[in-house]
Amino acid sequence: QVQLVESGGGLVQAGGSLRLSCAASGRTFRSYAMGWFRQAPGKEREFVASINWSGSFTDYTDSVKGRFTISRDNTKNTVYLQMNSLKPEDTAAYYCAASLTSGARSRSSYAYWGQGTQVTVSS
Repeated sequence: QVQLVESGGGLVQAGGSLRLSCAASGRTFRSYAMGWFRQAPGKEREFVASINWSGSFTDYTDSVKGRFTISRDNTKNTVYLQMNSLKPEDTAAYYCAASLTSGARSRSSYAYWGQGTQVTVSS
């Protein structure tokens, strides 16, 4: 069992930056690949980025490549999402999730989810 708690969301102007954190409970954190998803009002939850257990492999959806960076610190049981050059279309609730499958982009591959943190980018 893994419990996930996101933090770091907020209101930022376009072009600004935010860093999201996701703290995980349990001693098996390093067994899991981690992902970030987002859901805008009226839209489906979509994949944003993922990282494997060691941090040696990362994957990003095209719309955030070059702007977002996913990382993890297994000594702190935490995964991060650094978001730079934010755009109004990045506005969404952001969720972290844990999966036993590395490189997964589908929601169904992730067994554990956090409650989400809101990111709002103003133009």
